[in-house]
Parts: sequence; C-alpha cells; structure tokens
Amino acid sequence: MNPLTLIPLLLVTLSTQASPTSDALLERYSKQGAGPFNADTGRQLWLSKKPLSKDGSLRSCTDCHGSNLKQPGKHIRTGKIIAPMNPAAATDRLTDHAKVEKWFMRNCKWTLGRECTAQEKGDLIMFIQQP
Repeated sequence: MNPLTLIPLLLVTLSTQASPTSDALLERYSKQGAGPFNADTGRQLWLSKKPLSKDGSLRSCTDCHGSNLKQPGKHIRTGKIIAPMNPAAATDRLTDHAKVEKWFMRNCKWTLGRECTAQEKGDLIMFIQQP
C-alpha cells in the first residue's frame, strides 16, 4: 500500500480521538505552562501505585477504573459501576469541561492525596482518549 494513502486515514483517526472539550482543556493546561502532553506518561501515571501521604496505603487509578479503559470499572469502596473512561466506549467522556475538572479534582485527591498538575491532567487526557 502506498504510504501516502495512509495519511488521510491517519488524519481521520486522529481527529476522531479528541473532543472539542479535551482540545480546549489541553490548550488551557498548555497556557498554564504544561506540555507537551504524552499518552505514555499518562499511562504510567494511570497504572502506577502511589502511596498516600496520609496513611501510606497504595492507590492507583486502576483500583476503580481498571486498566482497560474501554471496559466499565467499579469503585472499590462503594461498589458503584463506573462507565468506561475511553470516549470510544462511552461517548460522553471528555465532553463536559466542568465534569472533567470536577472528577480530576476528586480522583487526584483520593488517589494521589493531592491535586493533579496541569501536566498530569494533560497526559492523562492523552492516555484516556487513545483508541
């Protein structure tokens, strides 16, 4: 196959992975001095266990959301089912700026024991919206 025929396909694929909200959030984080954003760094942050400063227990995003972002998760305390994080599996993901910020605030504090930085948020968004 001619490599030039793959370019339009690649552009279509890339354009369907980002939502206007995620683009706006990434731009906002860039204006705060963050970037460039990296999905691999977001993946590492998502998967790694971090000790909480309060009690030393280890937590990870995967504890509730799982490692496959196209599958539902389950909150480890409440048992509540959490819709998939990936926008391809849950089309409303990353579409509401206020919701994204609200959940970053809650989940970063719960998982990391602190707020996420703009860089971490951008990296996580890049990871979450991967195909």
